[in-house]
Amino acid sequence: MKELTNGPSQKNFFEKMSTKVIAATGSPWAFFVALTVIIVWAVSGPVFHYSDTWQLVINTGTTIITFLMVFIIQKSQNKDSKSVQLKLNELIAANKSASNRLIDVENLSEEELDVLHKYYRVMVEETKKRVSMTESHSVEEAIGDALSKHEEDLLTRKKARKA
Repeated sequence: MKELTNGPSQKNFFEKMSTKVIAATGSPWAFFVALTVIIVWAVSGPVFHYSDTWQLVINTGTTIITFLMVFIIQKSQNKDSKSVQLKLNELIAANKSASNRLIDVENLSEEELDVLHKYYRVMVEETKKRVSMTESHSVEEAIGDALSKHEEDLLTRKKARKA
């Protein structure tokens, strides 16, 4: 079985075509063209006696357009998402005090993301208790503060047991 490949010409064609389709379909004139088609179809109803064929024309046309647009929209969202991730990665990499451990976070599983989300929620709650949220600090500082608090709690418990 021959493997399908996306050669440079195929990739460039789809990239260029999808960019043009996204720009065209997102424009006001595309909306008015679609609106005009619907109005012409609705007005032609009496001429065709509101037949099944008359209804089938609009149903088939909109289904085909919707089906094709799903792929174009997904392509656009994938590209936008990747570019935002790259911009965020650049900001993290450019800031010496920023933690770089989350640079590749978009490749984690849903379960791994949930674990990280819970971890950061706890960190935020601990930070809110001790630091104004308008102050700037790094992840490492927040972790250090949380660990300090945890160590203090352990020492307090040990002292309570000895007494």
